[in-house]
Amino acid sequence: MDREHNNAFQMIADYEGDIRHLFDVEADNPIPILATRNMVMFPGVISPVLVGRTSSINLVKKLSNQPDGLLAIFCQKDPNVENPSGNDLFETGVYAKIIRVLEMPGSSNITAIVQGLGKCQLSGLIKYRPYIVGRVDPVTEELPAQNDTEFNAAVEDLRARTNEFIKKNDDIPDEAQFALTNITNNIVTVNFVSSNMPFNITDKMDLLRCPSTKDRVFMLLKLIHKEMQLVELKQNIRIRTREDIDEQQREYFLQQQIKNIKEELGNGEGSPERMELLEQANNKKWSEEVEKVFYKELDRLDTLNPQSPDYSIQINYLQTMVGLPWGEFTVDDMNLKRAERILNHDHYGMEKVKERILEHIAVLSLRGDLKSPILCLYGPPGVGKTSLGKSIASAMKRKYVRISLGGLHDESEIRGHRRTYVGAMPGRIIKSIQKAGSSNPVFILDEIDKVTQHTINGDPASALLEVLDPEQNSAFHDNYLDVDFDLSKVLFIATANDLTTIPRPLLDRMEVIEVSGYITEEKIEIAKRHLIPREQQNTGLSTLEECPTFTKPAIEHIIEQYTRESGVRQLEKQINKALRKLAFIKARDGELPYAKITPDKLTYLLGKPPYYRDIYQGNDYAGVVTGLAWTSVGGEILFIETSLSKGKGSKLTLTGNLGDVMKESAIIALEYVKAHIDTLGVDYRIFDQWNIHIHVPEGATPKDGPSAGITIATSIASALTQRKVRRNTAMTGEITLRGKVLPVGGIKEKILAAKRAGITDIVMCKDNKKDIDEIPAIYLKGVEFHYVENVQDVWRFALTDEIVDLPVQLNVETPTSES
Repeated sequence: MDREHNNAFQMIADYEGDIRHLFDVEADNPIPILATRNMVMFPGVISPVLVGRTSSINLVKKLSNQPDGLLAIFCQKDPNVENPSGNDLFETGVYAKIIRVLEMPGSSNITAIVQGLGKCQLSGLIKYRPYIVGRVDPVTEELPAQNDTEFNAAVEDLRARTNEFIKKNDDIPDEAQFALTNITNNIVTVNFVSSNMPFNITDKMDLLRCPSTKDRVFMLLKLIHKEMQLVELKQNIRIRTREDIDEQQREYFLQQQIKNIKEELGNGEGSPERMELLEQANNKKWSEEVEKVFYKELDRLDTLNPQSPDYSIQINYLQTMVGLPWGEFTVDDMNLKRAERILNHDHYGMEKVKERILEHIAVLSLRGDLKSPILCLYGPPGVGKTSLGKSIASAMKRKYVRISLGGLHDESEIRGHRRTYVGAMPGRIIKSIQKAGSSNPVFILDEIDKVTQHTINGDPASALLEVLDPEQNSAFHDNYLDVDFDLSKVLFIATANDLTTIPRPLLDRMEVIEVSGYITEEKIEIAKRHLIPREQQNTGLSTLEECPTFTKPAIEHIIEQYTRESGVRQLEKQINKALRKLAFIKARDGELPYAKITPDKLTYLLGKPPYYRDIYQGNDYAGVVTGLAWTSVGGEILFIETSLSKGKGSKLTLTGNLGDVMKESAIIALEYVKAHIDTLGVDYRIFDQWNIHIHVPEGATPKDGPSAGITIATSIASALTQRKVRRNTAMTGEITLRGKVLPVGGIKEKILAAKRAGITDIVMCKDNKKDIDEIPAIYLKGVEFHYVENVQDVWRFALTDEIVDLPVQLNVETPTSES
């Protein structure tokens, strides 16, 4: 290509005389058009054009056989456009003719030597095949007079400045200076400089659009002056930095020698570890800040001796960085019906939790981007809180990870260790995200209520605040990683059995959803749908033609007499135990004794029942009242027993392993009874001559809480009056000294316990009615609720007028006065 430029320069230098006739062009319309990239032609200038497009090659080959053939040349606005339209070309161009065509040996491209003629204006393109054809209009350019002194002086100045510029600019060939020196025509000189100096396309188009050649020469002088200043500035910078460059070159050569030595040893830039790290890093979608840290640490790796411990530490750190899913997300499945079907298939009940997950999917489908909620599922063990996380991940088509926080006592388990320590590693949050392989998994934080607090190793519960705060976890900082990682798209689900052990600030950051225990009917369905099929497969019995199964009465018998729980974990173990026994018999005898397991077969398979159903014990005794209690494994019924014994009076005995709160409830109940003894029709002097003993059976079990207040008050009243308590009645509620009944918690679990025991009437505070309204009707079937406001309401309903058989004769002696 340089040779073609030299030929063109020579042709221009040889061109002498008046060229004004070149600017007067008479051309037909339409006319062939040649689109050029990064090249602006000027009138009178001869220049080589490298032609590579098929349409342009067709045009050049056609006109090469027509000596008088004309074309129009227009420059493209964007050189990357392969097939330009009218909007892709600058509107101003030149007429031109082809002087010579040179074919490049071994190449499909050709070079055309063309000479620019008069200016023209593009009106529009007509066709594009086999070459571009369009309509153009000639544009008249004002030429200077031959004796225009100002113009001639400006051109001489232009020659001098351009020659100086060419000498200082190494990118311009010396032949340009030769051509410039030998061009005698001033107009050609101006257009030659405009065409061949390294101005940008915008400046060249401004030069071409000039209405007169005189205006063009003055604009050229300004551009040359600006380019000269840039060249001088570069020279000054080059001089000032030459010593620095020499020093850098020296360092570069030394570094190259070090790299070559390392490569010979197998630990240089070409080492497998480094190459693998670079390959993985190229595919990461991390931020500019993280990328900067990674490459900085990677450069530090080159300065370490591969035999030193720091080298392996640095390798582990870099592998952790490239192993994390920076900005990598799985695509959520927004099909609500599918998600609901999966949740219902995997878990029976749990309506609140399912509803919340479906709401999140619905909002996510509408917004497209949403911070994930942070849920806390709390309830008794074995109700399916942890396994629910797998179902949620399956419903949303997300990855699933789980960590157990039970007994966690070191803050570094959450935040990671600083790399200054030996054996440092990232925290369990970051390791789990790395294991998941995506930045939006379903993340189960199991047993969050059992995290150890305020230890010598920090406070893990406080470290969880950053993880579970939607406003902070978008920039979670792990001490080992030492860069922020975005956890805002992670769906955190914490599980807990007891909310009282969770710090208040941590609890405040989570959306708490209660997962209560199952009633017997629900457990039967869960056993039939999930537990029995799973255990049949686990014991190998599912492969038999006649697989043993349980009848509904047998399942209910196991639930009532072989388990004592709100969940189904023990139920699953008992089912597994029974099937294991049958598998043993099958392996020993070659056949099963029976295919259907009925209640009468359970004693042989499971042994004697360890529990008996909490049965209501009747109302034959005065002072015995049924209460309702909440425990960590669900609801229970308890019996409050009050007896009176002859004595000095004013003595209250409390037994049954009672806590301080329950003892206070007993004292308050007794004081209320004393204050309102007249309403019971009992002589107040009974308290001076009879001792009162309150006992709650099963003394080995600790009991506490205020909810037995009305039960104790009713028990004392029944003992004092020897009146029977209404049959099949239980009660729960806290009392005050005024006798006001206050609401209590755990209502659903207490109702389940009452139904198991055969209770038909439950007495509770009027304010607990709102809790009853939220409970599904299936839980309430067979139970009638009686809402009270004070103890007198309780007594009016619970105490009958019937005296117990063999009542205690509570005689009160009248003191005698001495004369």
